[in-house]
Amino acid sequence: MAEVGEVIVGLDIGTTKVAAIIGEVTASGVDIIGVGTSPSEGLRDGVVVNIEATTNSIAAAIHEAEQMAAVDVRSVYVGTAGGHIQGFTSLGQVSMRNREVTDADVARVLDQAKAVNIPLDRQIIHTLPLEYIIDGQGQIFDPIGMSGVRMEVRAHVITAAVTSVQNIVKCCERAGLDVIEVVLEPLASATAVLHDDERDLGVVLIDIGGGTTDISVYAEGTNVFTSVIVMGGHRVTQDVAHCLRTSVGEAETLKRENGCALVSMLEGDETIEVPGVGPRPPRSFERRFLAEVIEPRIEEIFLLAQQELVNSGFMELAASGIVLTGGASQMKGMCEIAEDIFQMPVRVGNPVSGSSRKHGVGLTEGGFAGVIRDPRYATGVGLVLHGAREDLPEQSLVHEVAPRVRDRGPSVARRLFERVREMF
Repeated sequence: MAEVGEVIVGLDIGTTKVAAIIGEVTASGVDIIGVGTSPSEGLRDGVVVNIEATTNSIAAAIHEAEQMAAVDVRSVYVGTAGGHIQGFTSLGQVSMRNREVTDADVARVLDQAKAVNIPLDRQIIHTLPLEYIIDGQGQIFDPIGMSGVRMEVRAHVITAAVTSVQNIVKCCERAGLDVIEVVLEPLASATAVLHDDERDLGVVLIDIGGGTTDISVYAEGTNVFTSVIVMGGHRVTQDVAHCLRTSVGEAETLKRENGCALVSMLEGDETIEVPGVGPRPPRSFERRFLAEVIEPRIEEIFLLAQQELVNSGFMELAASGIVLTGGASQMKGMCEIAEDIFQMPVRVGNPVSGSSRKHGVGLTEGGFAGVIRDPRYATGVGLVLHGAREDLPEQSLVHEVAPRVRDRGPSVARRLFERVREMF
């Protein structure tokens, strides 16, 4: 667990936006002290397609968050998602040396679970223990201190494409940042929006981002299934732009301000003004027509998510229902159409303060808690909370709180280089 006073940065690199969240660990939890956002120009469907554009977007978001928090950011926890994410269940087994489980034994058995053959173009980013089994006794979630001769673990192993992870890390390094850890975005979002009782009873988290829709299933307090659908809110925006013949930027604004995911919720003949493309004059459309464009795509996304859950066999575990998060979850009618499709209770998940946390680290009411109480910031806030719960060696804590007035001039190395160049 992070020390009081430590500053942690979460970087959510999405298809439509880059969000940088800066949090400071306090005695009562994590205060959000800085928030920065920037339009994302170099990603498509959660994967980097333009290194330079992505680097510029990251630098802009980090700079805005630095100005708000008055800190110098040197390292970050960064999220990853996309169609390249895959998960599977693996088993590990070790013999205990002292007949009492120690931290070293847990590390060894998890290493055994990770010792599986995977393609050379993939790498393991998470190994999540589902249960420990000691001498045949299962359903053990904290084996430290228990006695036995043989310990086994059943773990959920999540892999990602090596090139996709490397490109994200490369963009951060070009922006002058060190990456402490690459974290799967749905896991980070779950940290910010799910409550402990939901995790224990069983819940499905559906994070609808700009380019992807991330699905996570939690049961008995742990993640048991993860999947990514390469379709998100940006596809809805494109549909609106094509059908209403307007620019993508205007379509995004129309979707946020006037969009509705369920046509039956609209009453009357309310009209909206849609700007034309280029010099063309604006035109008027009924708001119902906008909903008729949006509803089929939202329904398709939820049907694909439902199919993933049915195929996985974990649909029955979601006893407490479904939690929606991500930017697209704010649209009117999202909960209603999801309840119609899944036949389960649905709520929208916001990063909230004061919720119970088993690990003892949660958001506080201090700082900019009101600013980040929005589904768009779920992943970024979750990355900060993930970092606050990690046990890092001293040399990894590379954030430094800067004074309120800072010299933002060139670095020493840069000034030296300029002087040498002038001499020649």
